[in-house]
Amino acid sequence: MPKEFSRTQRVADQIQRELAQLVQTGLKDPRIGMVTINDVRVSRDMGYADVYITVLAAEELNEHSDEIKLTLEVLNKAAGFLRNELGRAIQIRMVPHLRFYFDKTVGEGRRMSSLIDQARSKDQALASKGSDSSPEDLEG
Repeated sequence: MPKEFSRTQRVADQIQRELAQLVQTGLKDPRIGMVTINDVRVSRDMGYADVYITVLAAEELNEHSDEIKLTLEVLNKAAGFLRNELGRAIQIRMVPHLRFYFDKTVGEGRRMSSLIDQARSKDQALASKGSDSSPEDLEG
């Protein structure tokens, strides 16, 4: 029977859980806001873990905002400390090097939702305009 999840996926899930805890309780830097660890992707050789984050309090959810840049800078500087703490928390031979990135999916999701809302309102406006007119107006 084949394994349902690969080892790298299981390690990534465990790293995500532990990092979420460590970022909230272990880092005392006031520059870090409400950080959410959305995803962790571990390389096949387990040498690197790419950690995708969002900041909940950020008004603009894009990678160019100052708050996001500052948070990423602080997290990437604290990567060694976090890696050391991960090594104590999880029992694996080699703890991957951590690299933090901004997760664009939340912002893209909001943008897509906005586009869908705009399309719905246009459809409703056209439907109400169409029901007000006579059938001859719709054919011509």
